[in-house]
Amino acid sequence: MSIPVIFDTDIGSDIDDTWALGFLLRCPELDIKLITTDRGRPEYRAKLCCKILEAGGRQDLAVGLGPEWQGNVGLTRQAPCIAEYALSSYAGEVIEDGVQAIIDTILGSDQPVTVIAIGPLPTVAAALQREPKIAANARFVGMHGSLRKGHKRDRDNVVAEANVINDVQACQTVFAAPWPVTITPLDTCGIVQLEADKYRRVLESDDVLARAIISNYATWWTQGQAAADDPDRWQRESSILFDTVAVYLAFSEEKLTMQELPIRVTDDGFTRIEADAKPVRCATEWQDYNGFENLIIDRLTQNGSS
Repeated sequence: MSIPVIFDTDIGSDIDDTWALGFLLRCPELDIKLITTDRGRPEYRAKLCCKILEAGGRQDLAVGLGPEWQGNVGLTRQAPCIAEYALSSYAGEVIEDGVQAIIDTILGSDQPVTVIAIGPLPTVAAALQREPKIAANARFVGMHGSLRKGHKRDRDNVVAEANVINDVQACQTVFAAPWPVTITPLDTCGIVQLEADKYRRVLESDDVLARAIISNYATWWTQGQAAADDPDRWQRESSILFDTVAVYLAFSEEKLTMQELPIRVTDDGFTRIEADAKPVRCATEWQDYNGFENLIIDRLTQNGSS
């Protein structure tokens, strides 16, 4: 039986959310009940979601708009991808109150719902604050934190990771809620990047969903400052695909080393291992990183379902 999931995303800031959504659509282990936007800019993010859903043939899925937000809403480098797109053209349901949609979906489910969250957490935190009972019928899987290692190009530097530091209070609320919490910190997700022949398998694929992802990636890259020095980088390698690991953890831990660690989200945005903190299930190392890369590629290019 597939696992019912809610997917909460700040798609449109970093491009890895777009890759993660595409990967999610190709995971038959997961039964997507709702997609919600987070980190403000709800219509911008919802439009990006809807276009990827259309490419993936999933216009049956509901998209819930998260609330406007006063924090760091990030950049809008994928805006050209939706320049002439209207939410009203989406065949599925677009729900104005995404917070209530989360509550209704979880309380209305006859089995526990997995909330996959891959951005800062104002929408999920708002749902918990509006209806704390949702924690009794859900678990949380997130791309959050940095425990012992940092980003791929600065592994020894433990940081206040972006999804945490951009809304520390919301992250504290979500982590402290009485539901099971699983995370992929930068220790594992911070190295995920497709390169060389592996990347070319996606870049050159005729799969409609893969083409949509690459198109969004090309736009995102060329709209960034680094493109001035290296305009063709998007043709050689992917960005770091942090968020794809959270999608994987929603249905399997096989390719990772998992540790239950006492994690506290500190007021300065770090995820510290502290003896008296709540136990959190953490993906700390890879057991089969090569296999994970191949899984993403196979799913996105329809060359298998391993």
